[in-house]
Amino acid sequence: MHEVRDLLAPDAFRGVVATVMDNNPGMDEPTARRVVEEAVKFVVAAAKFPTTSIRPSRTVDEGWHALILHTAVYAKLCARLGQFVHHHPDGPDTPEHDPGAHLRTVALIEEAGFSADKELWTVPTSALAPTGARCRRRPHPGGGCSTPSCGSSCGSSCGSSCGGGGGD
Repeated sequence: MHEVRDLLAPDAFRGVVATVMDNNPGMDEPTARRVVEEAVKFVVAAAKFPTTSIRPSRTVDEGWHALILHTAVYAKLCARLGQFVHHHPDGPDTPEHDPGAHLRTVALIEEAGFSADKELWTVPTSALAPTGARCRRRPHPGGGCSTPSCGSSCGSSCGSSCGGGGGD
């Protein structure tokens, strides 16, 4: 695989970086660029390994959320990857996350041909990117979507989920 930045047009990449910075006052641009790069790697891994449960770190999740907000950019990225990576909220009764998911995610990013920025895949010791979301991409039992509202347009046996709270 090529460089991760090759997956987004330069203007699109800059726009997502700007969104990360807007959502995280005080974050410098080099850090925001790293966060977006890792988010793109996460989406690549989710698309390439759709039956494996993976999870972004709290910091990378900020980049994924910013990427999703740029809907046309996100849709084009997913189309290029051949798999739309859905993001569905967890319900209040959803059990806690899989503690090995970050390690599995990093391993799959590396299997997809990228090196992971390990600093962004650990629990932050500083307020690099505060977020209250707990997100993951997981296979859905029996295939199909986790929410009835998405109907047949999902086209995937997997989805993602988020819930509020303290993050990972």
